[in-house]
Order: sequence, then structure tokens, then C-alpha cells
Amino acid sequence: MSSVQSTRLFTRRQHIQPPLEQITEQLTQQAAALDRSGEFPHTNLALLHEYGLLGLACEQRYGGAEANLSTLQQVVSAIAQGEPSTALIVCMQYLHHLRLAANPSWPEALRGTVSLSAVQRGALINSLRVEPELGSPARGGLPHTVAARTSAGWRLNGHKLYTTGIEGLSWLAIWARSDDANPQVGTWLVPRDSPGITLKRSWDHLGMRATGSHEVILRDVIVPLIHAVDVYPADRPPPPDTAQLQAAANAHTALLPAIYDGIAQAARRWLIAWLQQRVPASLGAPLASLARVQEAVGQIDGLLLVNQSLLRQAAAQAFSTEQANLAKVTITENAIVAVEKALAQSGNHGLTRHNPLERHYRNVLCGRIHTPQNDSAWINAGKASLTP
Repeated sequence: MSSVQSTRLFTRRQHIQPPLEQITEQLTQQAAALDRSGEFPHTNLALLHEYGLLGLACEQRYGGAEANLSTLQQVVSAIAQGEPSTALIVCMQYLHHLRLAANPSWPEALRGTVSLSAVQRGALINSLRVEPELGSPARGGLPHTVAARTSAGWRLNGHKLYTTGIEGLSWLAIWARSDDANPQVGTWLVPRDSPGITLKRSWDHLGMRATGSHEVILRDVIVPLIHAVDVYPADRPPPPDTAQLQAAANAHTALLPAIYDGIAQAARRWLIAWLQQRVPASLGAPLASLARVQEAVGQIDGLLLVNQSLLRQAAAQAFSTEQANLAKVTITENAIVAVEKALAQSGNHGLTRHNPLERHYRNVLCGRIHTPQNDSAWINAGKASLTP
């Protein structure tokens, strides 16, 4: 059932990558320690840059591999099976560069700078969107982060939550609004080392603990006017591009749920090894010989088989927007149920922190927090089906 493949990957820099199983094994070695400490996975990301993987989604004209979704999915899954917090940071990197390649609004100079920095230095980028007042922008509303025009450029002030990867980011794509009477809303590009950026170390979650998703406070952060890279009047948003929305939804489902499916794959591997080795005195044979245990593992395999089918279809851009969002929810829920079933079979052994299964369970639960949440995906799909 493992989605890790032994194919060697190549980037435009002609770096020969190790088999993905080796990447998984290397990252697995530090996973428990990172979970306990909550430290940022700098070493993991440096290793992935050395392998040329942080520029894998960048366009070829900037030296990137311009890899397809299937390849990116395999890499994200392999990383997640080793250390999923690292996988989430890399997934966000890939999704942003895919969006960047499809977005004509960005000034070419900035597009090139961000892309080249990823390929050459492993520079990371992510969006900073969630706010204490606004919550998730996916639910609607204007951001409280404000960009004011000054003689020196834009001056940004605001407060962001859940800024995944902030300790390792080089570029912040800030969701904000201008101070105009009729505000512009959209994305301002901010270099991470800009004066006025303060990190509030608040991330202490049940799972995905090494993502470093702390709060960020911006106080009078100045960027050039050209750094308003993708903005529009709040009262006149651009008309939806159905094809672009569909492509983005498929890319999102191809990569983000692959993290949580990867966690479930790792949980399954541990469970099978444990069941094959565990020989209770009362049984005199491995637990793997029991029919009820075989049935439970078969149920896990069925859940993950569905996941693999859905992930492949998303990577092939086969879904409508509503279908892609339903697939995201289904893959995530299947992964959670699969790990729950593994816990039910392993009892106290699965719950002890000496074994990785309880960590896999805490991590896989975090899949539900990502947009679209279950209710949004179901409601939008239902509306689409019920609209004449």
C-alpha cells in the first residue's frame, strides 16, 4: 500500500535524488524528537534543498524542475511518511509556486526573484492569511491587516495566526487591504527579514508540532509599491475563472491530503510489523494470525486504496472544483479512520509514546483544519448538485 516509489527524481539542476524510501527513512530518524520539542525542522529542509526538492515546483525558466502534480505528490507523501510537519511546509511551498506560475498579476521581476531564490537557496514562501478577528478568509470578510501608501512605499500593520513555516520562510505573502476609502484587497509580498516583523511563539498544538505555525505581528513594515503583487478593489473582485479554480482545487487535493494519507501509511506499516512480531502467551502465535486482526487490517487497506485512487485522479486534474474538495475531505477522513483502527488493534502499545502510533494519530487529526473544512465542502457540493 505504500505510495513511496523507488524512482529517482531529477531537477533542472541535474541533482540525482535518492530513492524516496531513503528520504522517508532519513526524516523518520528525527520525527519523534521534533514532535517532543516542537523545534523547527531546519535540518530536514536543508537536506531537501540539498536534494533539489525545494525548487521542484518552480518553472524551468528559473532553473526549477516544473514537476507535474504526480511527481510532487510522490515527494510530499514520502516526506510525510517520515516527518509530516516538514511535509506541510514543503507542500505549501509547492502550492504557492504552482499558483505563481499560473498568476499573471505578479510583476516579472518579483516572480523571478522569488523563484530563483527557491531554486538556488531553498528559499521558502507561504501565505499569511488567518487573523484573530477575521479567522480564515475562506469564510469571507475583509482582512484587518492594512497596507497604507507612504512616500517610502507600502506600510503594513497587522496580526497573523497559524503562519506555517514562519521560522524558515524567506517570503511572506500577506493577505491585507489598502487604506483607501474603497480598499484594495489581496496579496502583498514581504521579505521575512524586513524590519518591523515580530514572531510570537504561540504554536503548541496537539499534532504537527514542528511546523512552527506561530503568530506574526507586523508593525510599520515597509515594502516597495510594486510589492502589491495581486490586489483588486474589494467591491469589484475579478470574475471567477472556472478553469483556474478547478486546476487550483485539484492541485490542492493532489498535495495537501497526501500528507495525511502518508501519515496513515506510516501508521499502517508500524501496525503490520507489530502484529507480526507480537506473540501473546495465551495465543502462542503472532496476532497477525487472527482472523479478526486480518479483517481490521483489510479495512485499513480498503480505506487507503480509496485514498490512492482519489489522489491519482486529483493529480490528473480529473475532478471538478466541488469533486476535488469532496475528495480532500474523504482522503483526510479515511486517513483518520485508518489510524484509529490501528490504535484499536494495538491497545496500550499504540498509545504509549515509546511507539510512533500515538504521534501518527495526533498528526493525522490536523488534516481536518485545512481549507476546505468538511462542512464547506459538503455544502458547496450540495448546492452545485441542487442548482437547476
